[in-house]
Amino acid sequence: MKNRITVASLTCPAKRRKSKSLEKRRARMGYVFVLPFLLGFLFIYLPMIIESLKISFSEIDATVQPVQYNFVGFNNYVSAFIGEDVRFLQELGTNLLELLLDIPAIVIFSLFLAIILNQKMRGRGVFRAIFFIPVIVSTGIIEYIDIAANSMTESMGAVGTPEGDQAAAAGSEIISQIDVQRFFANMAVGQGLVEYVTDLVNNVYGIINRSGVQLLIFLAGLQSISPAIYESAYIEGASSWETFWKITFPMISPMILVNAIYTIIDAFTTESNNVMKYITEINETAGTTNLSLAMAMSWMYFIVILLIIGAVAGIISAYVFYQRRD
Repeated sequence: MKNRITVASLTCPAKRRKSKSLEKRRARMGYVFVLPFLLGFLFIYLPMIIESLKISFSEIDATVQPVQYNFVGFNNYVSAFIGEDVRFLQELGTNLLELLLDIPAIVIFSLFLAIILNQKMRGRGVFRAIFFIPVIVSTGIIEYIDIAANSMTESMGAVGTPEGDQAAAAGSEIISQIDVQRFFANMAVGQGLVEYVTDLVNNVYGIINRSGVQLLIFLAGLQSISPAIYESAYIEGASSWETFWKITFPMISPMILVNAIYTIIDAFTTESNNVMKYITEINETAGTTNLSLAMAMSWMYFIVILLIIGAVAGIISAYVFYQRRD
């Protein structure tokens, strides 16, 4: 018995040393994978960021060579907020309102689809590929073609679209506000909820297109949950509804945080974003003053995104459950 205790006491420290060395090797490999990004950020992106910040606080004098940057403080930032053109604030406010609609819809929809596609059924891989196809189609050159087609359609409608075509386009929506009001006629529901449901249903195509990455993240989180937890819950008599709220939802809550942050960044940086379009339009306008103004708008936009991400992460993190693997 003493020999067994002695052997066990000798082998346990060896196992601990092996586990620690394995963790160190994994940490080193992680740094190796991150190294290309760090090098690219330090030598390519960081100088560009510093230059844009310098331009946002300066007034460019291109009449002399080399170009001089005259420091003007926060004048460009003040001009963006209270200047003659208030379109920047209008587009920013519209984007924030759309964000309040899109983030819950995309996260909930992708979680719902992930739970369905995680079930055992025939053709599960095919259905997963089908729901991820919009992510592939909406990237790269396909996205630029779609944006060009939409801008061409808008310009044709602005030039002279017949009233009949405009009525047909308005009537092609999936659900109208009148139908929603009729549905909620006998319920004490406010006008705000009616408009929210109307916009949500009419925007279902865009929600599906922007839910592919979130769907994969949720699927990875669902598959990481041990089936033994569900088996023990069913043995104890728990229903599917109870297992979702007591097991699935807490275990998947870290993925909800990740998807919420990803959705915010994706919504604010997409090519179809109106604020991004307006900043690009100001930047491409001739004149050095417009360049400084565009840089100031870009930095204000960046700060707004950081504040929103911080607020969302702080709120959701208070309810996130992290499983201990000790």
